[in-house]
Amino acid sequence: MNVLELFKDIHTLIFDVDGVLTDSSVLVLEDGKLLRRMSIRDGYALKMAVESGLNVVVITGGKSEGVKVRLQNLGIRDIYTGVRDKLDKYEEYLLLNDLDSEDEAGILYMGDDLPDYEVMRRVGLPCCPRDAAPEIINISRYLSVADGGAGCARDVIEKILKLQGKWFEEPESLLGKRQI
Repeated sequence: MNVLELFKDIHTLIFDVDGVLTDSSVLVLEDGKLLRRMSIRDGYALKMAVESGLNVVVITGGKSEGVKVRLQNLGIRDIYTGVRDKLDKYEEYLLLNDLDSEDEAGILYMGDDLPDYEVMRRVGLPCCPRDAAPEIINISRYLSVADGGAGCARDVIEKILKLQGKWFEEPESLLGKRQI
């Protein structure tokens, strides 16, 4: 089966934050707070996914209020921070949203490291950024061409929305016309 076929029926996208929606490095301030970088293009795609009717969920072990506010501003409502057991939170999400094992085929989870492993083994489309841990790459059905925090979320969202006919379509009058 062509892996792109799996993207067509996705209804729920679940993302980790550190190493997926942000790059894998943090700036540590003197007071111990961490600063993270997020891709503007990932953000735009996340907003498009929400606006197109996809369920977008974030499950992270981190507790950054700034990240939470950013995600809320993109329209994401299901944001779980400070999660110690991602599988437990995932199962809670399924229960709260009346999703069963058959629905799991339509769930994409993008993670990058060992805390994501167990959830990724459950979903229909486990994905990861190009720079994910080897164990995560080994169980992923799709390896993004982009690194974490550098377009990997945009990569998978764009595939889903294009296959579902919900992505931006350039007006025919502009096709083939490029300005230099």
